[in-house]
Amino acid sequence: MVEDNKRLVRRWTDEVWNQGKLDLIDELVAPDYVRQDPAWPEEVQGREGLRQYVSTVRQAFTDLQVTIEDIIAEADKVVVRWRAKATHQGDFLGIRPTWREIAMVGISIHRIASGRIAETWDRYDALGLMQQLGVVP
Repeated sequence: MVEDNKRLVRRWTDEVWNQGKLDLIDELVAPDYVRQDPAWPEEVQGREGLRQYVSTVRQAFTDLQVTIEDIIAEADKVVVRWRAKATHQGDFLGIRPTWREIAMVGISIHRIASGRIAETWDRYDALGLMQQLGVVP
């Protein structure tokens, strides 16, 4: 079960985030999914909310590449320490494209239920991202 959960999260990262295969959200994510992120303006709920969120990020950072640095799983939780890099090529939270390259790190905790991602808690360097975009000093 633990190895299956890790495979699920690797697939989520590789195919949805890195390749933009949004149609896989229905297969990989629970219908009542919830994403917790204090740096995001609103809570992301359900598959459609998640599809909109991923689409928003990928439209702003079209060359986004997320690398899993560490993955640890126990029971129904999978913890991922990740690194992301991209170029700011589209509107993001009201910020016009800067064409700056960004790099950031974060940790995501995914709760798995019935073989699907049911909940995610994300923590990443949001201030560092805004600094790289030139929005804050």
